[in-house]
Amino acid sequence: MTSLASSRRQAFRQRIAAKQALLVPGAFNAMSARVIEDLGFQAVYLTGAGVTNMSFGLPDLGFVGLSDMAEHTARVRDAVTLPLIVDADTGFGNALNVHHAVRTLERAGADAIQLEDQVMPKKCGHFSGKQVVSTGEMVGKIHAATDAREDANFQIIARTDAAAVHGIEDAIERGYRFAEAGADILFLEAIEDVADIERLPNLFNAPLLINIVIGGKTPVQNRDALEQLGYGLVLYANAALQGAVRGMQTALDLLQANGQMDEDPDIVAPFGERQRLVGKPKYDELDARYRSDD
Repeated sequence: MTSLASSRRQAFRQRIAAKQALLVPGAFNAMSARVIEDLGFQAVYLTGAGVTNMSFGLPDLGFVGLSDMAEHTARVRDAVTLPLIVDADTGFGNALNVHHAVRTLERAGADAIQLEDQVMPKKCGHFSGKQVVSTGEMVGKIHAATDAREDANFQIIARTDAAAVHGIEDAIERGYRFAEAGADILFLEAIEDVADIERLPNLFNAPLLINIVIGGKTPVQNRDALEQLGYGLVLYANAALQGAVRGMQTALDLLQANGQMDEDPDIVAPFGERQRLVGKPKYDELDARYRSDD
């Protein structure tokens, strides 16, 4: 573990502990992560749904595995310096798989991982028909995760989908158990009642993450209001994905209709902007430095 990674993780832990509703967009690849960093966000979330949708063209139904997420983690880590949360779904198996997943993702460059209590194969938290494992099984996974991490500042986000399955009180009880097991951050998924959103932060000492899925089950809440309530993280896991899909549809529909496309900055990123985002000027400098005149 490098001192850079350790200091980044320590600062990230402190930032979340302040419970100031840190706004975190989701990335689905290295380029989307770079856009997030370039726009000034303070952290990035590597979304399993986004990787599934954008890399495989499949719905979020548990199709990605540890190797897929580790590969994307390494690519995003190389592209940005932001704190990186990685979606580890159910841990890709039992507690032993969780132990291995934490070691793999931490070494690939994650600063935190999210684990959930769904039955494998999992579903998007805003789909119907979810099932959850027992509280005890998930507690065992959290123990495995905390034991496996090499850096104590590497954070474990424990998510429960129980609200949609057994009701909000069961989800709250699971939150207590997950915190006792060592989870650093709690994530109660798909909360539908605004009154529950408002009361949850006062029930736990651990920071809470709220996931705003555009078009999903949780009512959209303003970040400032969520800060006043005491949330630690406000996640928009797939805002960039949905924006990118709409952007592609808009640009390609125009191309199809007109038979040509100009560099309209209202429709497409200009060529020069694309090169800036991928760091071409830096590589031009390196090319000049290393070029031989012989």
